[in-house]
Amino acid sequence: MNAHDFTVKRADGTEMPLSEIEGPILVVNVASKCGFTPQYEGLEKLNRKYGGQGLTILGFPCNQFRGQEPGDAAEIANFCSLTYDVTFPVLAKVEVNGDNADPFYKYLKHAKPGLLGLESIKWNFTKFLIDKLGNVLSRHGPIEKPEALAPEIEKLLR
Repeated sequence: MNAHDFTVKRADGTEMPLSEIEGPILVVNVASKCGFTPQYEGLEKLNRKYGGQGLTILGFPCNQFRGQEPGDAAEIANFCSLTYDVTFPVLAKVEVNGDNADPFYKYLKHAKPGLLGLESIKWNFTKFLIDKLGNVLSRHGPIEKPEALAPEIEKLLR
């Protein structure tokens, strides 16, 4: 099993098979009312620099951390577009922890546990980098800025 075995939901509810993505994928659980929300800017910079070379960034809104993503799909899209000029896909809102966690996130957390082997997501803007074959290569905490992933992304694009 790998990331390409999953289908996720776009903000409009339609399905997006990850098997259709040919290059590396950066997965991030995002929120619009979080101290880390300015990372949208860094994510968009990565998207503009590497998107044409095959990188796909997927933002998954999540409201599980102190209610920091309360909006519906239209409000989230409007915020991302107007505030950070986001052009990468911001998908349907998901849960990343607990019994109702999205199956894709259950897979990601199992494939790359966090500190001390814990599988839970600690906060918004946790990042997972997946290679073009669908293998989860790395997990990065919210404190790590998106720009710091550039060297790892560049290696995957070679």
